Amino acid sequence: MKILHLVAEGDGPYWLHLEARGDVRLAVLDAFLRDIWLDCCGHMSQFGIDGEVYVSGAADELGARTMDVTLENVCAPGTTCTYAYDFGTTTELTLRVVGARLGPRQRQAVQVLARNTPPAVACVACGTEATRVCTQCIYDDEGWLCDACAPEHACGAALCLPVVNSPRVGRCGYTG
Repeated sequence: MKILHLVAEGDGPYWLHLEARGDVRLAVLDAFLRDIWLDCCGHMSQFGIDGEVYVSGAADELGARTMDVTLENVCAPGTTCTYAYDFGTTTELTLRVVGARLGPRQRQAVQVLARNTPPAVACVACGTEATRVCTQCIYDDEGWLCDACAPEHACGAALCLPVVNSPRVGRCGYTG
């Protein structure tokens, strides 16, 4: 069985090394990325591979293909594709196929081989490690707060989400 080594990279210091069976459909990889890194509200998503667009829903209406295609049919070592989750507060990833090998059928369709260490970000108010991020101020890189400072934040604590190890941190309703 063909097994692909993929590297997924998001904004900033966020990355994953993944191994996926070649017979896995894009829909399964999409579900995996949502589960581990992205899903907050069930938004649509899409892959862009070699000029083709594969979407998670409403493919006919968007003039795109569904994600009902296997990785080995659209990816090979050297392939780079794009991935976007949520078309409002979009999180974009780049996925690269960095290798392939033959091996026995793996139990898991997709698995993590390695991932980035969670980045330490300082609270903008006091300098201690941030544990919350304001969904309004994150775009100005000013929304990082510790638990003590979050209740006093001008936008209000209700707009603060937990700091998580994901390129989706501080977006929409993502809590990890």
